[in-house]
Amino acid sequence: MRIVYLLIVLAFPVLDLLATLRIADWTGVPLWVWLGLPLIAGFLTLRNERLEFRARTIAALRGDHAALRDLFDSGRKVLAGFLLILPGVISDIVALALLAFPLNLGAAGSAPGMRDARRPGPARGRTTIDGEYRRLQ
Repeated sequence: MRIVYLLIVLAFPVLDLLATLRIADWTGVPLWVWLGLPLIAGFLTLRNERLEFRARTIAALRGDHAALRDLFDSGRKVLAGFLLILPGVISDIVALALLAFPLNLGAAGSAPGMRDARRPGPARGRTTIDGEYRRLQ
C-alpha cells in the first residue's frame, strides 16, 4: 500500500505538467507563462505570509487575536504558496481554491474574549467589570 501512495505522490507532478503542456498547446499561450507566473505568485505568497505570520504571532501573544484561527489561516496560505510553486495548472487551481475560499469563517478575533485591533472596543487598560453578585448554594 505504501508503494501505491508513493506512486501517486510521484505521478501527480508529472501528470500535472503533462496537463499544463496540453493546455498551453490548446490555448496558444507559451508554456513559460503557465509555469513562470504561478511560480512568482507562489514565492510572493510565501514571502507575504512570512511577514504577516510574525505580526499575527505578536498580536496573539498580546491577546488581540485568536492564535489557533490565525495559525490555521497561515497554514492554508503557506500550502497554497507551495502549490503555486509546484509546476502545473491543476495544482494552481487547487491553490487558488484554497486562497479564494477561507476555511475559517468569521471575523478575525471574534473568539470569546478576543478583540480585533481594527474594531473599536473597550479601552485597553480597563480590566474591571462593575456589577453585583450573589453566591448560589
